[in-house]
Amino acid sequence: MIRVLLADDQRLVRAAFAMLVESAPDMEVVGQAGTGREAVELARSARADLVVMDIRMPEMDGIEATRLIAADEDLAGVKVLVLTTYDTDDHVVEALRAGASGFLVKDTRPAELLTAIRTVAAGDSLLSPGPTARLIARVLSARSVPETSPARGPDCLSVRERQVLALVARGLTNTEIAESLGLSPLTAKTHVSRIMGKLDARDRAQLVIIAYESGLVTPGDIRVTAPDGG
Repeated sequence: MIRVLLADDQRLVRAAFAMLVESAPDMEVVGQAGTGREAVELARSARADLVVMDIRMPEMDGIEATRLIAADEDLAGVKVLVLTTYDTDDHVVEALRAGASGFLVKDTRPAELLTAIRTVAAGDSLLSPGPTARLIARVLSARSVPETSPARGPDCLSVRERQVLALVARGLTNTEIAESLGLSPLTAKTHVSRIMGKLDARDRAQLVIIAYESGLVTPGDIRVTAPDGG
């Protein structure tokens, strides 16, 4: 069973999500929070596997709540799926940087929400077929200078790893990366795992952030910056 915590300041929204989640045979709602602070406290006490997190909440917003959950070693296994009203909400980028594993627009279809919960709970980021990558590209292209720089950039990666990272930033799955580069899916998966280790990235969502903020991938036409020496 996937233990789900729902965090949203609107009671009716929480109630609707709770009914949907409880209707799935492989999920259960273990708590509901109306503020970001409550979300953090319940993530600790209810032993949730995943938090469906609204961004705009009183007392503490979803971004800060996500940051606290991601930074807590006791909550290392807890995943965060962010909900936003519009897919152009630039706060989504901050939530992904804080440690969220993906995002959904609130008016998504019920079946898509359940699929998203299963995807994120399984340890994957909600990136394919690329809406997260496109959102990050739009937001970062509007900024003259990134607000923060990644702790470790892609300079430490091999040429092949940089190619793989660029494709991750476009929202490609491991299978699609393998097809694009003429690799086996297992080799592509291994490359992605090694890249996350080298860049100290929590998941694929953070790889996307690093790829754009470091300049490896350029918003718009998405081109890879050539490594030094070709």
